[in-house]
Amino acid sequence: MKITFAPSSNLQRAAEFTFENMHAYYAKFAPEWNAAKVLEATANLINYDIQLENQTVGVMRLQFEKSNCLLRDLQVIPMAQNKGIGTVAIAEAEKLALKAKASSLTLRVFKISPAVLLYKKVGFVIDSEDDRFFNMTKPLGVKPTGF
Repeated sequence: MKITFAPSSNLQRAAEFTFENMHAYYAKFAPEWNAAKVLEATANLINYDIQLENQTVGVMRLQFEKSNCLLRDLQVIPMAQNKGIGTVAIAEAEKLALKAKASSLTLRVFKISPAVLLYKKVGFVIDSEDDRFFNMTKPLGVKPTGF
């Protein structure tokens, strides 16, 4: 299974992936959102198409702030979920963050999202929360102490 990442070639399609995947959350928490609003909110981010065997199956969006890389969005279409793509995408985000000399990777995720389990599995910890979201961080490039 070959998973690759490329700068998004079609931001409208990327916005539609996000809207389709997040529709249930938007309906519950932000009913005014649609694909056009997603595009507006994400067009200035660093957008990557996630490709499986040369077919675009998702999108990953990053934003850099000081020494932090914010994983703003990670979407994989339903037919490609539960195949390890999310784990590979997070590893790619870490690699890009380290290349940019970021010391942490952070994200915000709906508490009710099944993705919370993935993020915990790959080393993110909950920093804070509100009624809807967990704010999670994964330190990068931390060397073990005592060696």
